Amino acid sequence: MTEWWSIPAQMFIGVAAGIAVGSGMVAFLVVLDLIPRLAQISKTYHMIRWYEGAVVLGSLCFTVIDLFDISFPLLPLSSAVFGLFAGCFVGMLAGALTEVLNVLPILAKRIGMGSYMIWLLMAMIFGKIIGSLFDWLQFSK
Repeated sequence: MTEWWSIPAQMFIGVAAGIAVGSGMVAFLVVLDLIPRLAQISKTYHMIRWYEGAVVLGSLCFTVIDLFDISFPLLPLSSAVFGLFAGCFVGMLAGALTEVLNVLPILAKRIGMGSYMIWLLMAMIFGKIIGSLFDWLQFSK
């Protein structure tokens, strides 16, 4: 039997986690300046709204697909095409990340936490470890 507070607590944690992940993704894209950089490199700055719309629509569609466990029976060639596009996106993120790799030290110095940089990094590392362990132990049954 479930406790009376379990469902609201799970709802709160789910919404808070969704907001945190969504905010992190948006901040990541903004800090990396990925969309304007993509438009600049491809000389298609006039289509920047299309790029932004594609990122938002892709995020929404794949969130709904994951949430409702929707599957599509596709041909192996379709998987290859999807993998190619997904690989291009991940490659662009990795390339953009290498351009701004020094963002954490700069941010720490600007907000006056330069001397606490090791604690900031350790908090990020342990947060990732604890979150991964929680996900693995709780949801991999």
